[in-house]
Amino acid sequence: MRRIRALLLLSFATLGGIALFVSRSDATPGTVRIIVPGVWFREGDMDQGHCNNIIIEMKDYLIVVDANYPSGARAAMVDVKRISSKPVKYVFDTHHHADHIYGNILWTQAGATTIAFKEVAEELKRFEPARWLASAKTRQDVAELNQPGPEPPKQDIDEPRLVLNDGSRKVEFHHFGWAHTRGDGFVYLPKEQVLCTGDAVVNGPYNNLMDANIGNWPVVLRAAEKLKVKYVLPGHGLSGGRELIGGQEQFMVELHDAVKAGIDAGKKLGDLQASIKLPEAVNPWVGEASLKRQIEDAYEEVSQGKPRGDLPH
Repeated sequence: MRRIRALLLLSFATLGGIALFVSRSDATPGTVRIIVPGVWFREGDMDQGHCNNIIIEMKDYLIVVDANYPSGARAAMVDVKRISSKPVKYVFDTHHHADHIYGNILWTQAGATTIAFKEVAEELKRFEPARWLASAKTRQDVAELNQPGPEPPKQDIDEPRLVLNDGSRKVEFHHFGWAHTRGDGFVYLPKEQVLCTGDAVVNGPYNNLMDANIGNWPVVLRAAEKLKVKYVLPGHGLSGGRELIGGQEQFMVELHDAVKAGIDAGKKLGDLQASIKLPEAVNPWVGEASLKRQIEDAYEEVSQGKPRGDLPH
């Protein structure tokens, strides 16, 4: 894989539009909404396990955030063509999970270059092809590709920050550390104050802690909060404002602290799962079923003194 350096591009032409946000009850999976001129948010279909996609327009090409599952990639490609006649030059994988990266091969076959922070490829080496093969048993869109494993990003970013600048639009790619996964990548548009977070920030009960560093997650989000942000485009759930970063951060702090307090008091996992009630302020991130698993993951991390992602799955 080639090492990516900062690239200088040419000028940028934008399309008109307005920022648009809707309530959760109005959300329609697959709907594409313009956030600022030249930046679109496409909500993934959670019934199919899809993640969200973001489309960013440059002068001569487009950047897509996250490859999605293969079926999600195909659906996103249709919407991208409807939005713009410009080609997709880059697809940025925010992390290594299936719903964000398994569609890579479809994008590269279509002529795009997939990119990600180097930790993403390292995580793929840790967990694949076992997860791909398991997914192929339950997902037709993965099985029909007839591949031995997921296609890793074609280019690695081996520094914590990469900048693409065509003179009018500046796009920054940031790696602040290990939160949801070791390779978590953020896409930031400083002029437009837009932050694409992958699953380091979600909007709803969608947190998967399997490969996480729960204790370090708030540290990563505090680094992201130092950016000037008006619009947050999460990996799952609806778009929103910078309050999503603070809410996600508080959820992780409250979860970790509640589990640690219970362990310090001598409580067992079952007792914690039955008794922990998180503050109302983090209710949007709490799911009845998912919270029990999250408590278990936090229990493993705290009790064993290692990030959850370093423990057996």
